Amino acid sequence: MIEPSKLLRSLSRLRIVITLVVVSRAIGAASVVVPSTNCYALDNSSHLVDFSSWIGHEFEYDGKMGEADLAVRFCKDVETRSNLGFVDFGRFDKFNYFTAGSGDVNFVQRFYNGDLRNCEKSYDKLGRTAQVNIICGSCSKSKCKGQLGCICDVTYESPCRVLVELAMPCEKQGPRVFEGFTIGFHPRSWEIVYNGLTQPGFEKSYPDFSFRTEQAHVALYMTAISSHSNLVQKPIVKVFPEKGLDVKLSGSAMTGRHPTTLSPTTLVLDWRCETPRDSPYEVGITLPVDGYEPVHFTLSKICEHREDKGGDAVQGWAVFGILSCICIILSTFLCVGGLVYKIQVERQGGLDALPGITILSACLETVSGGRSGYSRAEEINSAFASQASWEQAPDYAAKKSSGRTYGSI
Repeated sequence: MIEPSKLLRSLSRLRIVITLVVVSRAIGAASVVVPSTNCYALDNSSHLVDFSSWIGHEFEYDGKMGEADLAVRFCKDVETRSNLGFVDFGRFDKFNYFTAGSGDVNFVQRFYNGDLRNCEKSYDKLGRTAQVNIICGSCSKSKCKGQLGCICDVTYESPCRVLVELAMPCEKQGPRVFEGFTIGFHPRSWEIVYNGLTQPGFEKSYPDFSFRTEQAHVALYMTAISSHSNLVQKPIVKVFPEKGLDVKLSGSAMTGRHPTTLSPTTLVLDWRCETPRDSPYEVGITLPVDGYEPVHFTLSKICEHREDKGGDAVQGWAVFGILSCICIILSTFLCVGGLVYKIQVERQGGLDALPGITILSACLETVSGGRSGYSRAEEINSAFASQASWEQAPDYAAKKSSGRTYGSI
């Protein structure tokens, strides 16, 4: 009988070992990079199957009595051939029209924008179109004579559309891709990862894709299909070289929040150059996904000089703000105190009671070069005296000249 305490210790050790294995596997994982061509597909189990080596391979089909021959150039085009010439039934466009099939059909290729002659009113005005149903192996009713596959059957749905059944040896399954997962620099963009595949330029370090020294913060946005978003784990970061670049991760992705298409999670990189370096620093970020290959990508930063800590600048601004508040409060108290003193002690009123008004008046008079100050209150009021006072102009002028003034308006 095993003691409960020993059993708990064994279980805890087993969890630690499993966690270390998962983390080490995630850190050492390579990027599931999008293939260099668009001749690839994800099968029904989300595994990547790359058919790039088959591009341009030609499969021919001899038409029955009265029908033209048909040729499929893999991931290029479909055309019919007869004595009247060639008729194009569509081209493999730059968009990826290579998808997983259903039933006996493993993959489906779609070809659009074929010959428009007599097909001007076809679906969405795309001219003649073709669909190639790919079977991995042999035809359902017969076997191909060669080892490189053959066309099993051709069916014309209309003069503008043809269905082709093609049997061929398929490529081996690649890594399992976490479909629907995106990472970009905007909530609705996917420059770094699209549909679970790392995009070119972010699978490794490139000088042309490196961030400059002044870029102290980088925000990344992640989205995933809501039904599978709980499979995404917290990011793991690895810097090469390990010393010289200080990297800190923050954001909702670090709290364990699951990304969705309607509510993306954020991953914020705060990186600071501590040691200048000629070549860029590489920051590898890995997101483990349960049941799928980890999503891995690389960001790089060029360090031309050492960066100061961001906390020092923030602390300096905080000190400046506190000193500014103290100066404003002291100035307010001094102004109010001087106003109260002049009103209560010196018995002054109006503009005379404002602290510093005498200095301001003297400065204005000096700048204007003449008497440009203000008159005292009693002198301003004397201008509104009765008409009888105006009749004594000489006496009033004599009294006014002997009075005290600070200037005139």
